[in-house]
Parts: sequence; C-alpha cells; structure tokens
Amino acid sequence: MDLLQLRYFQTVARYEHISRAAEELRVAQPSLSRTIARLEAELGTPLFDRQGRRIRLNQYGAIFLRHVERALSELDDGRRALRDARDTGLGRVSVASETLLTITHLLGHFRAAHPRADVRLFQSTAEDMERRLRAGEVDFCVASQPLTGTNLESIELAREEVLLAVPRGHRLDGRESVTIREIADEPFVSTRPGHWQRALLDRLFAAEGLRPLLSCESDEPAVSQDMISAGLGIGLIPAMSRQTGTDALIPVAWVHLDAPGCQRVITLVWNRDTYLSEAALKFREFTTSMPFLTHRLPHPRGGATMIPRSGPDPA
Repeated sequence: MDLLQLRYFQTVARYEHISRAAEELRVAQPSLSRTIARLEAELGTPLFDRQGRRIRLNQYGAIFLRHVERALSELDDGRRALRDARDTGLGRVSVASETLLTITHLLGHFRAAHPRADVRLFQSTAEDMERRLRAGEVDFCVASQPLTGTNLESIELAREEVLLAVPRGHRLDGRESVTIREIADEPFVSTRPGHWQRALLDRLFAAEGLRPLLSCESDEPAVSQDMISAGLGIGLIPAMSRQTGTDALIPVAWVHLDAPGCQRVITLVWNRDTYLSEAALKFREFTTSMPFLTHRLPHPRGGATMIPRSGPDPA
C-alpha cells in the first residue's frame, strides 16, 4: 500500500465515479481502475459495489475512507508545518465562503494588518465547504448556514435581518412589512439549492405549507438585486448588501418580511483536528475580535437593521 493508492482511493470515493476521478487526477481510467483493484486485493476486501459502470462506496470502503482521510490529513498538516517553519512570512490561510461579498472587506482589513500572510479565497456551496474542511483544503469557512461534522467547531460572527427586495413601482413598494402568504403567488429571484438564500426561502415557505414560485435560479447571489430591479421577480436580500452603496445604482424597494427566523447567521467554522498556520491563527483571532458587520445598516424606513452578535464574546 502506497500514498498514491490512498490518494486515488480518496478521490474515487468522493466522486463514486471512475471517469470523473480520473479526470481530476489526470490519469487514464484503466490505470486508475487497476490501482483501486490492487488496493482491494491487498486489503482482502472490496471497497466499492459495482453495477456495470457505476460504483458505490460500500460499508468496508466507508470504514477505510475515514482512516485514509485522517492519515492523509496528518501528512498534509506535516507538509504545511514544514513549509511554515521554512518560510519567513506567517504562512498561508485559506478561506471559503458562499459569497465573496460577505468577506471582501474583512479580508482587506486582515491583509492590511498582516501583509506577510498569504491569503487564499474560495467560493463554495455549503456542501463543498464541508468537504474542503474535512480534506484540509481550507482552514476556515465563513458560512451562512449550519455546517455539520463531528470535528467541526464554529463561532457566531454576526446576525442580520434578511429583507424582501421588490422592484420600484411594485404593488409592495411602500409597504412596511408583508407575510409569506401575501407573497405566495409572486415570482422569486433566488439562488440554486445549496446556497443559504434558497435554503432560507424554502424554509420560510415550508413553515406555511407552501412552495415558492421561482422565476430565476442562479449560482451568483450578487446578481439577484440586479434581476429584481429589472422586474424579473422579488427576492430575499441580506441587509448587509445595502452597505455596498449600490442602492442608488440598482434601485429596489425594501420591505420587512413578517416571518420567524428571517435572518442570516454568519459563522466562522474550522476543523479542530487540522493544523493551523500562524497566519490562520492570526486570521481567527482577527475575525473573532472585531465586529463582523462593521457599519450600521439603514432601516427600510429609518433606524437600523443590524442584529448584534449574540452569546459570549470569544476569547
């Protein structure tokens, strides 16, 4: 058993598809299949159930995968520790977020405070963030929906109200608040499943026994306000988006949604079993020691919509 076999097995287990795994690994499919077959022969048990060209990780493969991921994670941590000890800088910190708008200013302030840190940024869905954390591909995730995992730790950074944005001149323009049932027949602009906006929209409608009518689904949350302004539908927009100063350029009307839990909770998540460079430790300290939503946000009719972070302050 060698390291290459374990890397190949981990990738095949992730995709449960030989051709996709071969494409990522940049190896020929027959060569990859032979490598997996040799590993199974050495272990004395099949790791996948095969039905024609389709493969599925079986119970033995799932057991072995947990140990392989821990072993490979330890080796990757060792390589990073050596690199950090050799480098003159603070090392690297890798961060994933569902939307880059959420952390743009945060990373800018961090880079200004720690110019020797090597910062890497990834845009990922919640599912992909969990995988990246388990695989050690990122140090932190700034998540807007819960990430699950026995080795994951998190701290709440901020809460903010999520508003209903409607085109100017819409029948709801000028309303203080609306209920879910009042907008049940309205077309919605939203993201695809996997993004927090879609998860929140589906949850709010499900609580009323309804399903939202979707006029547009996208992979880029930042364009939702443009499409709403263009009259393609209404949508849920976090209050923080109004900080960008685009309200005058992309005019929409803002309405409160009278529904329990219509808010976004932003958390910083990391894998407690993964090595963190000095840069990563500095990033966690920096992020948890300052207000995440640094500007007070205007209420649709005056006041402020920012909900302060709850719970004890992090050490």
